[in-house]
Amino acid sequence: MIEARDLWKSFDRGRIPVIQGVDLQVNPGEMVALWGASGSGKSTLLHLLSGLDIPDRGSVTLLGLDVTREENRLQLRRHHVGFVFQLHNLIADLSLEENLRIPAVAAHATEGETNERIAFLTDQVGLAHRCKHRIQDLSGGERQRTALCRALMNRPQLIFADEPTGSLDEDTGLEVFQMLRRLVAQENVSVVLATHERRFVEGCHRVLRVSKGKVTPL
Repeated sequence: MIEARDLWKSFDRGRIPVIQGVDLQVNPGEMVALWGASGSGKSTLLHLLSGLDIPDRGSVTLLGLDVTREENRLQLRRHHVGFVFQLHNLIADLSLEENLRIPAVAAHATEGETNERIAFLTDQVGLAHRCKHRIQDLSGGERQRTALCRALMNRPQLIFADEPTGSLDEDTGLEVFQMLRRLVAQENVSVVLATHERRFVEGCHRVLRVSKGKVTPL
């Protein structure tokens, strides 16, 4: 699913090193945690692995595609990869349903396929009755469940989740994480999760500790 070799990333023209010589692989069906404290480099690493950012040096291959090539990143985002962020990044003035239609339109899905997928996913996360409500009228937990549905809309093979429960209270965060685990297992999706919370790390197949820009297995 993912193969990264000798990844390096710095900011401020090289004066702030963040990722230093990282190698890693993610296999099909795995849920892998990038675990580390704030500032350890885990979010930067997640962005490099997903193609949201480009390394200064090294290579990343997703599903056999080189993510440094823009045409490959576009193909991956439209058809193969989903994202869940700490701040849901939904469009507040649109309804829940309209937010879910956006990735389907980008992937050229038919209206029938889109309607069926929205109905299925919102039912799975208990939001079918909220489809016509605007995002700004939803609770934090409902917004993050919507973001999870959006990530799964195009039946991706891989999901990247960057602190997806970081803006939620403890109970709501646990609820969202349990839904994430259930849905990705149900749909046979691989996951790379960046988190600082030990309780979520323990629910993953494999844990990679990120510290001072380097990665070590736990």
